[in-house]
Amino acid sequence: MATILFIAILIVSVFSIMNNKDTKIKKGVSIEGIDVSELSKEEAKNKIQTEFLDKLDETIYFQYGENLYSLALEQLNVDYKLDEAVDKAYNVAREGSIIQRDLKVISLKKKPVNITIDVTYDEVTLDACILDISAKLPEQVEQPSYYIEDGELIITSGKIGKAALSDETKKIVEDALNNKNYNDVYYDIPTYDKYPEKIDVEKIHSEIYKEAQDAYFTTEPRMVYADETGVDFVESVETVKAQIESEQKNEYVVALKYTPANVTVDDLGMDAFPDVLASYSTWYIGSNNRLQNLIVASNKINGTVIMPGETFSYNSTVGERTIAAGFREATVFENNQAVSGLGGGICQVSTTLYNAVLYSNLEVVERTNHMFLSTYFTGGRDATVAWGSIDFKFKNNRDYPIKIAASVENGGVHVSIYGLKTENDYQVEIFSNYIGSGTYQTYKRLYKDGQVVSTELISTDTYHGTH
Repeated sequence: MATILFIAILIVSVFSIMNNKDTKIKKGVSIEGIDVSELSKEEAKNKIQTEFLDKLDETIYFQYGENLYSLALEQLNVDYKLDEAVDKAYNVAREGSIIQRDLKVISLKKKPVNITIDVTYDEVTLDACILDISAKLPEQVEQPSYYIEDGELIITSGKIGKAALSDETKKIVEDALNNKNYNDVYYDIPTYDKYPEKIDVEKIHSEIYKEAQDAYFTTEPRMVYADETGVDFVESVETVKAQIESEQKNEYVVALKYTPANVTVDDLGMDAFPDVLASYSTWYIGSNNRLQNLIVASNKINGTVIMPGETFSYNSTVGERTIAAGFREATVFENNQAVSGLGGGICQVSTTLYNAVLYSNLEVVERTNHMFLSTYFTGGRDATVAWGSIDFKFKNNRDYPIKIAASVENGGVHVSIYGLKTENDYQVEIFSNYIGSGTYQTYKRLYKDGQVVSTELISTDTYHGTH
């Protein structure tokens, strides 16, 4: 009996000694289902890293109806705690007393241990990604809005939409990360009904309300301030609020009242525009009707002020050529022939204005040459117009407003453009070259202190003949 006990003690002692000297992970230990038995810590790490490395490139997919949304793990700075998992695996059966450790080794044969790899991620980035997915859902909430159309205020009440439930979506991501479950899995996005905000009548009123303001200018510094038309509700704010609250519609129409300024920029005297930027004249011959049309068109553009960045339209300013507007029948060119038409001759005014614009070094936005040459211009120096189709437009590309002065007198059409000269202005030369077959090329050359700064081809124009 003593011999048997001695042998048993000897076996246990040898087992304990071998168990404690062993530097490998115990048999029966795995990490995330991957067997790491009898591997060193470094070997176990390499094996697990090989198995999990590709997961860092995985993507979590969400779906909403037929729409798919992806969330790359790389975006979230996902970090698998491999070192910590390997340490836990290595420490199995290495904690407690010698007997406890020995018993643990024995128990591993019947009850293996599987270590879970902990994972961390950037929570702030995840929150931002969920917000981004929510913003891309097809049924977005529409907040109340408003716009002005035909002088009336239109207020829309908005529309119910869908938004992602942030906490629930975040929980899905966390579970997927902890379970390492990404392949061929599409998670439904949990959503809720998101209602539009209440229509804020006071806020809308404060944004559209405007007092009428007269145009004025200052000399120190030299500035022109445009006139502003006053805008207000016809009814009181309280009345409009009560209307909206009682009707419960998708759209509301609110009447507006407008108060014009007493002084517009066009009313400002020439003191506001101290310098002549350029002047140009053309000379006329023809019937009294043609002369009348020149006078009417010149009067229409005379005194027009164009603010910085604003585009002038000849057709919009002169208006439709009608008898009521003062226009008369005179010769015009249509379909390659001379015919009688209302407003005949007003292209001479647009041509004169065009040349003044060129010499003022303003930006030409739209311009078309005539089909035929005429007596009041040379090739490449004209601008034809036709109501509803062909316009002449230019933009005030200066930092100060400009004003057009136009008149018909002493046998000529005269246009001057007034504004404020600066040190950045150039001397302008405009010239055209005939290159054959009825074609002209027109150039603009800029000078500074007598030296050529640039030469630019501004148009190539072809004419069918002289009339």
